[in-house]
Amino acid sequence: MEREISEGPNGVQQLMVEHLQALSRLVAGGPPSASAATTTAEEAPADPSIEYHYGLEAIATAIDEALAGARKEILTAQPDGPRPGPVLDEALASVRRQIEEGVAMRTLYQHTTRFDEATKKYVRTVSDYGVQVRTLAEFYDRIIIVDESVAFISANESRSNAIAIREPAIVRFLRDIFERSWDRAKPFPFVSTHAARAAEQVIPSLRKSIGKLLIAGYPDKQIARRLGISERSLQGHIAAMKHELGAHTRIQFGYELGRNETTLIL
Repeated sequence: MEREISEGPNGVQQLMVEHLQALSRLVAGGPPSASAATTTAEEAPADPSIEYHYGLEAIATAIDEALAGARKEILTAQPDGPRPGPVLDEALASVRRQIEEGVAMRTLYQHTTRFDEATKKYVRTVSDYGVQVRTLAEFYDRIIIVDESVAFISANESRSNAIAIREPAIVRFLRDIFERSWDRAKPFPFVSTHAARAAEQVIPSLRKSIGKLLIAGYPDKQIARRLGISERSLQGHIAAMKHELGAHTRIQFGYELGRNETTLIL
């Protein structure tokens, strides 16, 4: 992502980078505490375009308020693989009125959701309203963008806190990232498919991502989370990839992965 940003062709894109970097520093440090406050005249006031929400209930309330005011488009990216059926039902209930009234909606999931019956049922239902759903092996953290006016992102690893962003440059930047991922994603199969057929469609892409993350040095736990699969499933994929490459040890496997990085087709 950083490479794509740095190659931005114009000043507007550079401005978005600067805003995102400032946001990253804010997230990393968390909201300013009362003890850290100063009384100097030069101190800048809190940025009204960045608002913290603490706890799942507060986050849900803020998102529901934003969705209620949607007029044109809702974009959502939901990583971590399949979501529980009740969560999907709640998600549908929160946007049903908007999509019935013609608000466009696009959602990104990870490839592993194609094996989940609850998700397939949800996708079949929302597709009848015109919602578009696609999947990728991996992408960024959870995000919701409403009408190009507000974007919600996680503020901590557990996603128990969130930030609502209304700074236009950052919202445009985040929407651009979503669009780039959307272009690379594959349409979700709305019709019922056998697990074997779904595997044929997504496993090559999934294993390609596993290989890239292993070469980059990510630990297994982090790879599994980024791909929305269990560590046990990840080990199964790694075993199959080792067999494909004729590797007997993890070290040999890593060597073969690196040697074949540009030519290997899994």
